[in-house]
Amino acid sequence: MSNSIYNKLLQKEAKLAVIGLGYVGLPIALEFARKIKVVGFDINQDRVDLMQKNIDPSNELDASAFDGCDIQFSADINDLKDVQFFIVAVPTPIDDANLPNLRPLLGASGTVGKVLKKGDYVVFESTVYPGCTEEDCIPVLEAESGLKFKEDFKVGYSPERINPGDKEHTLQNVIKVVSGCCAESLDVIAKTYELVVQAGVHRATTIKVAEAAKIIENTQRDVNIALINELSIIFNKLNINTFDVLEAAGTKWNFLKFSPGLVGGHCIGVDPYYLTHKAQQAGYHSKVITSGRYVNDSMGFYIGKQTVKRIIAQGKHIQDAKVLVMGVTFKEDVSDIRNSKVIDVINELKSFQVSVDLVDPHASSTEMTHEYGVGLVEKPSDDYDAIIVAVNHKEYSSMNENDFKNLLKDQTGVFVDVKGIFRNKIQDLEYWSL
Repeated sequence: MSNSIYNKLLQKEAKLAVIGLGYVGLPIALEFARKIKVVGFDINQDRVDLMQKNIDPSNELDASAFDGCDIQFSADINDLKDVQFFIVAVPTPIDDANLPNLRPLLGASGTVGKVLKKGDYVVFESTVYPGCTEEDCIPVLEAESGLKFKEDFKVGYSPERINPGDKEHTLQNVIKVVSGCCAESLDVIAKTYELVVQAGVHRATTIKVAEAAKIIENTQRDVNIALINELSIIFNKLNINTFDVLEAAGTKWNFLKFSPGLVGGHCIGVDPYYLTHKAQQAGYHSKVITSGRYVNDSMGFYIGKQTVKRIIAQGKHIQDAKVLVMGVTFKEDVSDIRNSKVIDVINELKSFQVSVDLVDPHASSTEMTHEYGVGLVEKPSDDYDAIIVAVNHKEYSSMNENDFKNLLKDQTGVFVDVKGIFRNKIQDLEYWSL
């Protein structure tokens, strides 16, 4: 049965569907659509309308990425009825209490369950804690379909490794971890992914191993960045430039090169909470991971406070101060504002009654207002007391000290360079970086 599903896909007698067409799902769907028949499914009709016009709503891919693709975009569940291989790539966010919010994932599992048939395959790509696929998703598939797991349908897990804004580490050239519920399913799933991943696949021993591998990739980065963020707080008290220290230490062959900064987005700032949640259920209270999360989650407030201190040190009344924040997305050169920690900097400044203007060449003002209740200004003025370069978009890194002076009141003020990209380039302004 199984090999025939792979062959059927190759001969376009069977279809593959990708459920959830965000920055993860769409590239996968388009890549498969160059080789086999694909249905791209998303519950958001507006997004589907854009994709039907060869527009990526996430602004990651240009129109040429849609060329030569055998794909049907749809928000209609009926278009999934003749699909035999499902890939689920929906977001796995956290709620306000930093607990896993599985609603999108369980909703997608329910959708697939409604159209699931005997012999079908379902592969999950969303980042989850170990055990989630088998304990949370499969029961929904069984309940909705009336079918029996393993006997009637097979399930696998293959975590996504797509890095938004990164044109170098793409789906094709990053090794893909794959897993299945049995030896046969592992083989089919591995061969199917090998169609689009030139770098090849790593066959994990179990679904849980694959889930755990993904979650520790991001947790490891989070903890490492937290250490550097904490060091930057210490070095600030000792009056040492953190980036100078990192440059010196980085000359040793085995020193890990991380830099301080705001840790947002929907991977590194979120995934460790899935792991600590599962650890808690297993009776272990994680210490290192939660400490790292605490440090990283408080960096926005720290940057806001440091800016306020420096404005006051210049003899200004903080309630009359005006600050320009440059960059609001969660990382450089992307348009995604979800879980951006720049909002913490803004909220901290506003708690001191500071007037704040925001600019960002990549973000949408409407989305910012909808998500955070603050919009962007069309054009910055020239009377700011401080400038915070919060995200190192390429548009900002090409600016010089004079460009910034022209935005400041009397061409003087505080310059906060969160990522240290203007180190040794600012002479006259009051310079501070992490």
